[in-house]
Amino acid sequence: MNLPVVSEIVTERVDDIPVLLAHLEQMGVPGLLDEHFPTHGNWQGLSLGWTTTIWLVHILSQADHRLNRVQDWVARHAETLRRCTGQALGELDFSDDRLGAVLRYLNDDAAWTGYEQSQGRDLIRVYELPNETVRLDTTTASTYQAAGLEGLFRRGVSKDHRPDLAQVKAMLATLDPLGLPLASAVVDGSRADDPLYEPAIAQVRATLQRAGV
Repeated sequence: MNLPVVSEIVTERVDDIPVLLAHLEQMGVPGLLDEHFPTHGNWQGLSLGWTTTIWLVHILSQADHRLNRVQDWVARHAETLRRCTGQALGELDFSDDRLGAVLRYLNDDAAWTGYEQSQGRDLIRVYELPNETVRLDTTTASTYQAAGLEGLFRRGVSKDHRPDLAQVKAMLATLDPLGLPLASAVVDGSRADDPLYEPAIAQVRATLQRAGV
C-alpha cells in the first residue's frame, strides 16, 4: 500500500531579507570577514563571516542592534535565510554568547583596518566607482553617560554646543560624490581633530593603492 507523501508547508515573512543578503553577498562581506578575522579551531557551526552578515541583515531590517533579539528573529526566518545563503544555520549560531564572541573577534584594530581596505577596493572594482576625490571630516556624538578619564566617553570641545555632556568622536573618509566610507576611526571625545587626518589619509591611500587623492 502506497501512503501519500505529506509535505510540510512553512510560512514565513520574507520582508527585505533577500535584497539585503544579495547586496552584502555582492559586496563580498562574508568572505572578506572570514579572511581578515580567522577563528580558532574550537569555532563550530556557521562561519564568523556569515554570522556577522546575517546579523547585519537583522540590524538593517529591524532597526534593532540588541543581541538578545537576533536568535528569535533567525528562528522566525530560518527557511528564508537558509535558502538565500545556502548555509546550514541553526538558532544557536545566533545566541547571545555566539554574537558576543563575534564582537570580540571584530575588536581587532589591525584586522579591521585590513578588512576596511579590502572591502573598499572590492566595492570600487565591482561598482566601477570614480576614486579621484575623497573627503574627510570628524563629528561627535554626545551622550548622557557619565564622563570618565578612560574609555571613549569623555568631555571635549562640543560640536553640539553641550560641553556638559560626554561625547565620542569619529573620523570618516568618504568617496566623493557617492559618500562611500573608505576609512573610519572612533576615538575618545577629548581628542583634537587635527591628529586624526594624517592616519585617515594614509589608510585611504592604502585602500586606493595610489597617492595624490
